[in-house]
Amino acid sequence: RSIYKLEKEESIPDGMCIDTEGKLWVACYDGGRVIRLDPETGKRLQTVKLPVDKTTSCCFGGKDYSEMYVTSASDGMDKESLSRQPQAGGIFKV
Repeated sequence: RSIYKLEKEESIPDGMCIDTEGKLWVACYDGGRVIRLDPETGKRLQTVKLPVDKTTSCCFGGKDYSEMYVTSASDGMDKESLSRQPQAGGIFKV
């Protein structure tokens, strides 16, 4: 079933994961963010913006799963885009 319709600035859904509270996190490819959704109500609960556009996936780790790791891509980016986003293709800890 569909639980949420992405806003235009959220762009394309990519990798996803569920946190310890049962909420869904979605990496927004070309949206530069990860969003947290309540799968029961369909409401967006949180937005984490990143310094890169192409967020690809997310997962939780650390001793108590309080750290979120977000991957990103740099494929298809030209030199100008890469100069504006030098961290593209990196992994981020939130």
